[in-house]
Amino acid sequence: MKIHPTAIVSPDVKLEEGVEIGPYCIIGSDVKIGKNTMIGPHTVIDDYTRIGEGCRIFQFCSIGAPPQDLKFGGEKTRVVIGNFNTIREFVTIHRATSADIGVTIIGDHNLLMAYVHVAHNCKLGNRIVMANVATLAGHVHVEDYAIIGGLTAVHQFTSIGAHCFIGGASGVVKDIPPYTMASGNHAKLFGLNLVGLKRRDFSEKTIKALKDAYRIIFRSDLLLEVALKKAQDEIESTPEVNHFIEFITESTRGVCR
Repeated sequence: MKIHPTAIVSPDVKLEEGVEIGPYCIIGSDVKIGKNTMIGPHTVIDDYTRIGEGCRIFQFCSIGAPPQDLKFGGEKTRVVIGNFNTIREFVTIHRATSADIGVTIIGDHNLLMAYVHVAHNCKLGNRIVMANVATLAGHVHVEDYAIIGGLTAVHQFTSIGAHCFIGGASGVVKDIPPYTMASGNHAKLFGLNLVGLKRRDFSEKTIKALKDAYRIIFRSDLLLEVALKKAQDEIESTPEVNHFIEFITESTRGVCR
């Protein structure tokens, strides 16, 4: 371990092999940091935070601070960050309130660029990219491989589907279905994220099935309930099509159209 002499580290912090803590960092109580994780200068890791192995956290980040929620009463809630994440300058990640999942979760292999904000009770999956100044309000769930453009703001209690792409400077107030592209303020759908799907080696058969499902659900004159049933009945069942239909069916906030 390498801990700079100017860092302030609580005596009960658990640091694994290879951890580096830079100058002027402050590491709070009941914090655990996995092996080979590097914490950049002037970073604050607040109480009850868990960080996995192989993460790179750059300078001036704030992780685990209390949530910006007037209902918060000082409960012992946490931030849990997985492995091999890159968290760039001035990122803020807040710990949860006691509502719903009661923890702020970030999975593995994610890239959070400068000035990203992840609010309380958010749940992020794996291999997500959030560009500069992308902002998640509380209770937002983001599925694997989503890309959120810079300066985009996501409303609380919104879900972002897997493999979707959200353009920069967007305002997202409803759920974004998986495999789609969305942009604008307020955000609208612009078809499937075909470039992203091809880059991740989705088969032509799967892409065609998703195109057919998208056409029935979003390009027909059918009521949403009827369109979902038609897509389910007429399109060959694949994990991706099933997820696409289930995500839209189970949305409580409503999906972008």
